[in-house]
Amino acid sequence: MYIGSSEIKRRILEERLLENCSIENVQGAGYDLKIEKLFLTDSPAFLGTEEQKLPDPHEAPGQVFKLAPGKYYLCLTRESVNMPEDLIAFILPRSTLFRCGVSLRTAVVDPGYRGALTLGIKNESALEFRLQRGARIAQIVFSEVKGATTGYSGKYQGGKVV
Repeated sequence: MYIGSSEIKRRILEERLLENCSIENVQGAGYDLKIEKLFLTDSPAFLGTEEQKLPDPHEAPGQVFKLAPGKYYLCLTRESVNMPEDLIAFILPRSTLFRCGVSLRTAVVDPGYRGALTLGIKNESALEFRLQRGARIAQIVFSEVKGATTGYSGKYQGGKVV
């Protein structure tokens, strides 16, 4: 079951579910996330069964980011999460993005994860897309976890981009 706005607000205030956030961005059953940083990923990568090589991201400067047609980027959210053991979260794009020809690539936020969130973003259109730092780009929704779980202990703990 997804948790509603009153429970999200309570957990932000009492449990620090989200940090560096604005209560007014709490929606009916989620929270609107803002972009803080954008990274171009223009180097080769590899994902194998025993090794991996992640791309070398380069941070884009400025207050307005320019996403070139067909290019893929990573972005970091302004907000950080402190996921308790009884919640899992899903990140969904805001509809304004796909109306502009931009897609957001997201993943599950596991119980126990702490830090900013890294999202993939791609300009699918044939035209440049401009995105201002601090713009709302995604909504995170939280769902209860029933039963025992183990907390996240992966290498991206703490909000590492790669």
